[in-house]
Amino acid sequence: MSPLDPQRVKAICFDIDGTLSDSDDVLVQRLTPWMRPWAALLRRDPARLARQVVMAAETPINDLYEVTDRLGLDGFFFRLAHWWGKRWPHPPRRERLIPGVDTMLAALASRYPLAVVSARPREATERFLRQFGLQWYFGECVASAETCPRTKPDPAPVRWAAACLGVEPEACLMVGDTTVDIRAGRAAGAQTVGVLCGFGEAQELQQAGADLILPSTADLVEWL
Repeated sequence: MSPLDPQRVKAICFDIDGTLSDSDDVLVQRLTPWMRPWAALLRRDPARLARQVVMAAETPINDLYEVTDRLGLDGFFFRLAHWWGKRWPHPPRRERLIPGVDTMLAALASRYPLAVVSARPREATERFLRQFGLQWYFGECVASAETCPRTKPDPAPVRWAAACLGVEPEACLMVGDTTVDIRAGRAAGAQTVGVLCGFGEAQELQQAGADLILPSTADLVEWL
């Protein structure tokens, strides 16, 4: 892990799930009731077991992103997911901000241009930003699953965001909670920050090449 150079940072890109949105805690809360029979059998706390399941699922999901990316099937799977959602609609997911993220964005937006680089579908990405009034921080620089032919860990969305922000990719800082975010940023030439408030763990983020690892996204303001 190389040290972060704040002098290089001219713009910042943020992932959403586990980075701006407290997605892992929401998933744990939703999964806990389903874990109670297994927890009783294993004599475990159901919430703790649910969290272990959620965290364990992160690696195979990231592997799936990599496989579809290598095969150039990102677009196909997102179109399939969009068709499925239209045919069998379900209520929008419950959302919750990572504590301190709104204050952090307000502070950094006065000094840096900001972008979103997410693998969420466009509609879900925009809905999240509107729900918490965050769209003003990012303007038109919001990369979703449909923005580029390939999504993270391919560097294309980070490069797109850099162009939208009017800087070179090397001047960007990619902030995310998974190895997918770190690898996408590094492949684009950006510096990267891994955060531990989401799905990733310190060791895997470090191995992926994060320049800095923070307990929470909200802590970023102290480094910049």
